[in-house]
Amino acid sequence: MITLTELKCLADAQSSYHILKPWWDVFWYYITLIMLLVAVLAGALQLTQSRVLCCLPCKVEFDNHCAVPWDILKASVNTSSDPGTPLPLPLRIQNDLHRQQYSYIDAVCYEKQLHWFAKFFPYLVLLHTLIFAACSNFWLHYPSTSSRLEHFVAILHKCFDSPWTTRALSETVAEQSVRPLTLSKSKVLLSSSGCSADVDSNKQSLPYPQPGLESAGIESPTSSVLDKKEGEQAKAIFEKVKRFRMHVEQKDIIYRVYLKQIIVKVILFVLIITYVPYFLTYITLEIDCSVDVQAFTGYKRYQCVYSLAEIFKVLASFYVILVILYGLTSSYSLWWMLRSSLKQYSFEALREKSNYSDIPDVKNDFAFILHLADQYDPLYSKRFSIFLSEVSENKLKQINLNNEWTVEKLKSKLVKNSQDKIELHLFMLNGLPDNVFELTEIEVLSLELIPEVKLPSAVSQLVNLKELHVYHSSLVVDHPALAFLEENLKILRLKFTEMGKVPRWVFHLKNLKELYLSGCVLPEQVSTMQLEGFQDLKNLRTLYLKSSISRIPQVITDLLPSLQKLSLDNEGSKLVVLNNLKKMVNLKSLELISCDLERIPHSIFSLNNLHELNLKENNLKTVEEIISFQHLQNLSCLKLWHNNIAYIPAQIGALSNLEQLSLDHNNIENLPLQLFLCTKLHYLDLSYNHLTFIPEEIQYLSNLQYFAVTNNNIEMLPDGLFQCKKLQCLLLGKNSLMSLSPHVGELSNLTHLELIGNYLETLPPELEGCQSLKRSCLIVEENLLNTLPPPVTERLQTCLDKC
Repeated sequence: MITLTELKCLADAQSSYHILKPWWDVFWYYITLIMLLVAVLAGALQLTQSRVLCCLPCKVEFDNHCAVPWDILKASVNTSSDPGTPLPLPLRIQNDLHRQQYSYIDAVCYEKQLHWFAKFFPYLVLLHTLIFAACSNFWLHYPSTSSRLEHFVAILHKCFDSPWTTRALSETVAEQSVRPLTLSKSKVLLSSSGCSADVDSNKQSLPYPQPGLESAGIESPTSSVLDKKEGEQAKAIFEKVKRFRMHVEQKDIIYRVYLKQIIVKVILFVLIITYVPYFLTYITLEIDCSVDVQAFTGYKRYQCVYSLAEIFKVLASFYVILVILYGLTSSYSLWWMLRSSLKQYSFEALREKSNYSDIPDVKNDFAFILHLADQYDPLYSKRFSIFLSEVSENKLKQINLNNEWTVEKLKSKLVKNSQDKIELHLFMLNGLPDNVFELTEIEVLSLELIPEVKLPSAVSQLVNLKELHVYHSSLVVDHPALAFLEENLKILRLKFTEMGKVPRWVFHLKNLKELYLSGCVLPEQVSTMQLEGFQDLKNLRTLYLKSSISRIPQVITDLLPSLQKLSLDNEGSKLVVLNNLKKMVNLKSLELISCDLERIPHSIFSLNNLHELNLKENNLKTVEEIISFQHLQNLSCLKLWHNNIAYIPAQIGALSNLEQLSLDHNNIENLPLQLFLCTKLHYLDLSYNHLTFIPEEIQYLSNLQYFAVTNNNIEMLPDGLFQCKKLQCLLLGKNSLMSLSPHVGELSNLTHLELIGNYLETLPPELEGCQSLKRSCLIVEENLLNTLPPPVTERLQTCLDKC
């Protein structure tokens, strides 16, 4: 048994399709309903009549036909002059046998003599009506179309009722209303700021409610604020529209099914209008019927009267008129489908009038059902188009982002980085929340894996912002924001995800001091950077470039002569041409990392102001050129780590000004005694080599503060090592030490000691003399701590400061 709830759901499902029914479809419905009434009325009359035919015997024949009453009267007048001619006697039913005989005759005449059209007229009308009704609804229930149409109607209703749709259309009307008032003022502001007048009108915003909008019945954009739930609902609609468009736009099944049903209607109309008027003449009131029952009744011919003839003629004529109206409407709908370009729907007019100029045209079935919806109400298509626009989607994302990332939540993300600067790191968001600009204490803004980031003019509120990191994100900067960054930004770090050039807005940062560029930048793009771009970065002092190039770009060596630090990470690709390095006479720090260098480039020896040289992760096997470094009087830091160097040449002793030397991660087996002539060394790293001993002459490095020989094969430490009284960090882990000299207690400045990974059995109690050494900075096995006297252990445990 069907419940009322199920009936209501069925009715609601049927009524939901009214959006896709144009006026002619509604007109068809009413005509079909009237046709159904005609069929019901005709059928009821036919069923309620006990005797459809009433037949009487024909006693007088006239011209081989049964004479009608007036023919009989005429014949009687003619024969009245002849007294011998008998007059016909009136018919009288004398008993029940007569009645049964005439009922039999009525039935036989109805079956044999009554025309089939007059007999089955109600059923023909009913059949035609059912076919018309089926054709009208077939496309809505066809297996290949019903699910798509149902999905579309559901989405369309959600789009129409979504608060985001109302807000977006209100913004459009509001901007159109205030545009004439603000145009002249905008031109003045743009001309005074020196910015281009080409402003993206799609991204303008109204900073305050506009007077006059409320009086016009339009809601100001800023007055309608979406809550989090409404924003998430609108976001879900965007996703549904994308999926629906992907599945429907590539096909035209709905269009073809609808076209076929209209063609069937037109063909059916032609057939009906052809045979119904013709057979309408066969509905007659009088029927001449011959029945061979003369042996029983004495008569062979009978005159019958069809009692429904007149009313059936009226109904049939009215039915013909309905069919003509139905056919004309079907012909119009067929003409509309063939004339109009229904396989493409353009929002051109809407794009011109609204601020959503990116609404795409749709095709095939998607376009066709939008054309049908237009016949019902064009407002449906307008409201639906809001969810086809990326600009609209981005605005919604921004609102949802602002609802999610409140000021309090953003404040909890503020940290102090290693440079003791207040940093905000935002990772994998849909955009940049507007509430960020309320945190005026931000000094470093880091944006990572954010697809589309736009810096609006509100960034000028971050008065303390000096450093910007953009990692694997696309950043767009407004003109007012660019003016702020031009004056305030000092450090910029960019990491590219896709191959591309450096954004043009970077070259407007005239006060930029440090620029870090890394990512998949093509070599030809780097080498052909526009000259006028880097030329404007006059204050640039540090440039870090991570790429895969064969030569240092000429634009760097020619247009940045004042550059003081150049860092190039070539990601393992071979750097061939280095001669143009000679032009960079002011360079103080040079890093050539992963450049597949086999020898130290000679062009480096011309950089007289060089203080630091880093040749990490190359393919250096010998460094005989090190003798030429004596000409670099200012060289104080030399990093030759992560190479394949087998030995250190004796000429290293000529580098008397050397203060830092990194030779870790090489293949060095012996240390030349000339190394210890570099008495200014305070940092020496020899980790991850093949050393077996340390010369006693290390005692001459009186300024040594950091000494690392981790992961070697050293079995014994020289006593001279403990004469380096300034030593603060001593890393001896992963060697072959059997014991630790008691002289270690003489290193009173020692703050970090690593001994883990050796063969030590005890620790000397003299460690108590290392007053600056803390437990957390003594890296050793736990069982060795138990070999120390309790006073020493207690002193180490009193402070848990980290190194």
